[in-house]
Amino acid sequence: MNKFIQLFWAFVFIAISACSAVKPFQTEPARDGLESLASASLRELPPPESKIVAAVYRFRDQTGQYKPSERVASWSTAVTQGSTSILIKAMEKSGWFIPIERAGLANLLNERKIIHSTRANNNDNTGLHPLLFAGIILEGGIIGYDTNIITSGAGVRYFGASVSGQFRKDRITIYLRAVSTRTGRILKSVHTTKSIISQQLSGGLFRFIDTNRLLEAEVGFTYNEPTVMAVTEAIDEALKRLIIEGVEEGLWSALNEGEFRAYVQSLQQEKQDKEQIRRNYFGFLSDERLRTGFSGSLNFTYGSLVGNYATVTQNPGVALQLEQFIKPGVSLKLNIVRSQIGATHVFSEPYTSADLLLNAYITPSLSLSPYIGLGGGVIAYDRYKRFARARFFPAATVEAGLDYRLSNWLGLKIGANYRYLIKDGIDGVTIGSIHDQQWNIFTGITISPNF
Repeated sequence: MNKFIQLFWAFVFIAISACSAVKPFQTEPARDGLESLASASLRELPPPESKIVAAVYRFRDQTGQYKPSERVASWSTAVTQGSTSILIKAMEKSGWFIPIERAGLANLLNERKIIHSTRANNNDNTGLHPLLFAGIILEGGIIGYDTNIITSGAGVRYFGASVSGQFRKDRITIYLRAVSTRTGRILKSVHTTKSIISQQLSGGLFRFIDTNRLLEAEVGFTYNEPTVMAVTEAIDEALKRLIIEGVEEGLWSALNEGEFRAYVQSLQQEKQDKEQIRRNYFGFLSDERLRTGFSGSLNFTYGSLVGNYATVTQNPGVALQLEQFIKPGVSLKLNIVRSQIGATHVFSEPYTSADLLLNAYITPSLSLSPYIGLGGGVIAYDRYKRFARARFFPAATVEAGLDYRLSNWLGLKIGANYRYLIKDGIDGVTIGSIHDQQWNIFTGITISPNF
């Protein structure tokens, strides 16, 4: 592989490094806590006919799981132990409850004893107000934390250049129920689940580009969704579902039933939209529609042949890529290239190639996504060539690159493809067991008309 390929890989790694927003060490000021993605709709609940006095004694982690560790035993819990505070905060945000203190009831009663004793010693007969009693008790907890539900990885290494990615999906499950303090009846029980995504991308380059000159580069990016925010979002969603289903079953009622029905209908529509586009906890805009449907790319290419001649030529060309997504992040792509291959003072011939590839995008819902494609195709001369003894040469193809979407319909692409010819002799020589190869680097514009 010549210096153009080496420079291309170096450019790819530099681009990934720049996009990963590597920053120097610095301090950040304190700020308000992050709100969950379900917090906004919880705050927008129409007001109740009358607020519900509710108590929460304990809403805690019931899984008993510790953080996984490959080297030493870890006594740190896998999920937060402060979910009681998260639930009380959610009750305040909803506007439907009057939360009363029960988690620290012993401290509250002890303080009231101190107040009563102090007043008695000072001949103060002012009585304490009676404690509020709850109409319902909210019970439940974090009952499931499943790790490694889905794990996957992919990578490619060629001539000292490597790109790899790993993906892991965990899941947390919340159960929440409302219990009547008058009868002990369980009025309503709901549960929600929330996925926790972890993803790692890394790449490296280790090549001698000249005598005594070694090029070595590494870059990586790790994405770990905060577990506490996953718990918060699951609790917010569970409390919202508890209120909505309670109204539907007549357990409690809204001040304006028409407004509440309109809220539920809009919530269903917003849920469909938010499943497609949202901003995650790291501030990245995530849009499930970015890589769906049909798209086409027009690219400028630059490539060459790797064969039996040392003095091969590098030639420009054009490529048309037609891509149909099977599902978000997975597509079938037809890649048509028009260019030229040759060896200096030996031959120079135009060719047309067509490849059908199965593409996988590493981060399909983000604006920038690395991708890799595998497939096969054919390289064809314009007419039969006597020196090659054939016109068509089938090949196995691999492609990798970066896809950046400026919007839902416009994007930029840079990448490289490599073909290993199943039938040798495209340069007229069939010596040796290693067949001829052909490579291209390309860049261009992607258009998604959203048919």
